[in-house]
Amino acid sequence: MMMRLLRSTGDFLARWSGVPILVAVGLILLNLVFRLLPGDWPIVGWLAHTDLLLHVGLIVGLLGILLGDVL
Repeated sequence: MMMRLLRSTGDFLARWSGVPILVAVGLILLNLVFRLLPGDWPIVGWLAHTDLLLHVGLIVGLLGILLGDVL
C-alpha cells in the first residue's frame, strides 16, 4: 500500500512538477494576509504570530524544487 502511494505521488509530481511551488507561494501569500488582519481572532492571531504558514510554505517550496529537478 505504501509503495502504491509513493508511486502515484511520484507519477503526479512528474506530470505536474510546478504544483508544490504554487502551493508554497499560496501559503506564503496567505501568511501575509493573516499578518495584515487584526489579531483579535485566536487562530488568526496565533498563525500570524508564529508565521507557521510562512515556514510550511518555504519547506514545501524547497521540497518542490528538489523533487521537480529529480523527477
